[in-house]
Amino acid sequence: MTGSGDRERPMVARAEFRSYYGRPILKSPTWKVPDVPGYLFLGGTAGASASMAAVAELTGRRELAGAGRWVAAAGSMAGVAALVHDLGRPGRFTHMLRVFKPTSPLSVGSWILAPFSTLATASAVSQATGRLPGLGRLAGFGSGVLGPAMCTYTAVLLSDTAVPAWHEAYPHLPYLFAGSALTSAAGAALLCAPGADHGPPARMGLLGAGMELAATRRVERRLGLVGEPYVTGRPGRLLTLSKALTVAGAGLSLLTGRRAAGLLAGGAYLAAGLCTRFGVFAAGMASAQDPAYVVTPQRRRLGPDAP
Repeated sequence: MTGSGDRERPMVARAEFRSYYGRPILKSPTWKVPDVPGYLFLGGTAGASASMAAVAELTGRRELAGAGRWVAAAGSMAGVAALVHDLGRPGRFTHMLRVFKPTSPLSVGSWILAPFSTLATASAVSQATGRLPGLGRLAGFGSGVLGPAMCTYTAVLLSDTAVPAWHEAYPHLPYLFAGSALTSAAGAALLCAPGADHGPPARMGLLGAGMELAATRRVERRLGLVGEPYVTGRPGRLLTLSKALTVAGAGLSLLTGRRAAGLLAGGAYLAAGLCTRFGVFAAGMASAQDPAYVVTPQRRRLGPDAP
């Protein structure tokens, strides 16, 4: 006879989580597509471009600095337009500036976006008209100082929500967004300043690619069940394409002696940035629809004795 300890253990099927009437436990964000993921991309590209332009100005690379200012101004204004379109009317954006609340990422983000876009636009206008060049350069430096915050505050904003795929990835999303912003800004510089020294944007793109790929790997590997939306379905396809385009852009950017390679690298970097932001956004929306991604992290935090 076989002892009780030798009996085969029954296979336990993975628990299926359901909610009342089949409705999601969380209400998905009402943010529109492509407005919000487009804004995530435009804001990050503008922020990194402004910082690149400030450094290029200090090191005497005038053509690269000029291209960075144009990209920063165009990206920030297009981002504001996308954000206002998502909100429905301009008054809702200005209302967010009536109060500054340090504990609210949305309030802090509004106060980063407003001065950044103003300074970036003023710098580009001064450059285009040739008027008040001193104030224009000062405005450019100001937007460059705010650039890193523009690149990453949206990651903090997403992580502060209850959406599982965003909330659980809070240690990694800022690095992912920062890396994506660097590669996108590098791509814009490679495309918009073909006659400039491509060494700095190429190095910036390599740094951003390393940050983004490392952060994406951590998101996919360290979130457990909640990380599934990043590797499955439409979000998984977008992020896989983003990784391929980022690697392609990094490889092409090393061929500095060929103009066509620089243009292709720039296009690959920008396309990768779009795929990253749309992929992360779609992963969050998918996780909010599945009760398993909502309930499992809560039970894990409560411990093994949770009901």
